Amino acid sequence: MAREDTLVVRFAVFRKDEDSQVPEGVLAVAYRLLDGSDLEAHDRERLEEIIGWFRKNLPIPNRFARSTKPNTKPRAISWLKPSAAGHMSRMHELESVLSGYGYNVRQLRTSRPGYVVYEDEFQLVAEPFSETPV
Repeated sequence: MAREDTLVVRFAVFRKDEDSQVPEGVLAVAYRLLDGSDLEAHDRERLEEIIGWFRKNLPIPNRFARSTKPNTKPRAISWLKPSAAGHMSRMHELESVLSGYGYNVRQLRTSRPGYVVYEDEFQLVAEPFSETPV
């Protein structure tokens, strides 16, 4: 479990996610851009390479909600731990591509991400507290 004094980092844009109602994470934005057709060929290749790296190097969380009831909306959001230096570097690469398409990426930092529902070596997923910066 993350220590209370450990800062975790989230990369997000100002567009709200429909399920969590918090600003959308940059990986979700990247997937959406790849699904569209408005990408330059070199940016498409770059996004595919970056996302491919994340698929190989960041486990996919098995939970995005505290509740185990069926049809519960996923309200938890992902944060990178300080141990995820390589992941942070890739996030900055992703930020560079997204900014070219008008997305203003911001980094949020907190030691209180919320109710943790999933955690691994590099990340944690938490339903935010009311005071958690999102």
